[in-house]
Amino acid sequence: MSEGYLGIDIGSISTKGVVIDQNHQIVARSYLWTEGNPTEASRRVVRELEEQLAGSDIQIVGAGTTGSARRLVGAMLGASVVKNEITAHAVGTTYLHPDVRTILEIGGQDSKIICVENGIAVDYAMNTLCAAGTGSFLSSQAHRLGVEVEEFGAIALTSKRPANIAARCTVFAESDLVHKIQVGYAREDIIAGLCNAVASNYLNNVGKGKKIAAPVVFQGGVSKNEGVVHAFEELLDMEVAVDPDGHLMGAFGAALLAADAGPITNATSGPFAQGTFDFEEMLDFQFKTREIECGKCANHCEIICVYRDDDIIDSWGNRCEKGAVKTKA
Repeated sequence: MSEGYLGIDIGSISTKGVVIDQNHQIVARSYLWTEGNPTEASRRVVRELEEQLAGSDIQIVGAGTTGSARRLVGAMLGASVVKNEITAHAVGTTYLHPDVRTILEIGGQDSKIICVENGIAVDYAMNTLCAAGTGSFLSSQAHRLGVEVEEFGAIALTSKRPANIAARCTVFAESDLVHKIQVGYAREDIIAGLCNAVASNYLNNVGKGKKIAAPVVFQGGVSKNEGVVHAFEELLDMEVAVDPDGHLMGAFGAALLAADAGPITNATSGPFAQGTFDFEEMLDFQFKTREIECGKCANHCEIICVYRDDDIIDSWGNRCEKGAVKTKA
């Protein structure tokens, strides 16, 4: 048997999963839309990973989660590691790019910047309020233009005169886009302008006040857009590296953290109860959450309780010990 570790990154738009082997190489990968249901998306990701591992001798002995639903899916998987996105992205990126100084990341609905020194994240910023510089913004504008968002990059690179799109917020950007269409701007110039606007908006908001030092690595789903990569290189006047698995970096970092934690050996229930990950056990059980209000002190915390079948297996949201919920061992 060869040991493997599972990492899942559950975002608001997409859910990513990887399995790494004992040499920390990715041996299975999956990228699917979350579609508002992180638990079902995680199940579908796990199904894909299982299919890719069929016939191999790799047995998953540990798991880690990150992303907006990391606690929820972590409880579902019986994960030994549950970490925030900043930590997971920094761990994954510095493993592949030990000399990285700046990590740019743009996802479906948020974006972040991580500044690194000597392999350690020393500063970061996140933007979750404005969608003007995210993947969802590009997707909506692609729909408006009748173009697949996957084609944006190649089309943008054909532009000779990118349009100047005001992208300080989605309302202004969409208004400006409509105006550019009405006055007859070429489609490739509008698309190039949108790519430039995404990069400019990111640097003026998420990157404001941050020292962006080379080497720079760009990741997240938007990093697959050649037009945005080119825009960053022009604005920063430096090379911007894009890893082939950059859109999976959070999941990769979670898997690496799980590997550092070692095999899960103390589980009495759940997917790791038999020592190695049981795909069917994870896929079959009934899983639900329930919100309760704790009235044991003035905080009145809203506590999220996670149930596997009829047993409570995890909870969070309490701000003091009085709200702690006893879970099944």
